[in-house]
Amino acid sequence: QVQLVESGGGLVQAGGSLRLSCAASGRTFSSYAMGWFRQAPGKEREFVAAVKWSDGTTYYADSVKGRFTISRESAKNTVTLQMNSLKPEDTAVYSCATKSRDYSGRLYRAYEYDVWGQGTQVTVSS
Repeated sequence: QVQLVESGGGLVQAGGSLRLSCAASGRTFSSYAMGWFRQAPGKEREFVAAVKWSDGTTYYADSVKGRFTISRESAKNTVTLQMNSLKPEDTAVYSCATKSRDYSGRLYRAYEYDVWGQGTQVTVSS
């Protein structure tokens, strides 16, 4: 059974940086893509970024493009999210997820992801 464990969240001032990591474990781990999603209090969960496991192709939400960078390290079954120029509106619980197949050609659909981590809090103060 695959498990995802996030780390790296915390409190940072606006303009600062944080680096989130997501480690996948389990003998049967196989991923088509891994993504990061976030959910702020009172808001719906939203797509942040995703990376295709096979070739490292990346995708970003418009709100984070140019500020966040997602990458994967296949040998360690790990995906990271480097977040720079953070804004107070980036405050949320960030969760990583993995999808085992390409269901629709879209990587932003949360319901297509099979396994989720427990989430890590990111708080950006103004």
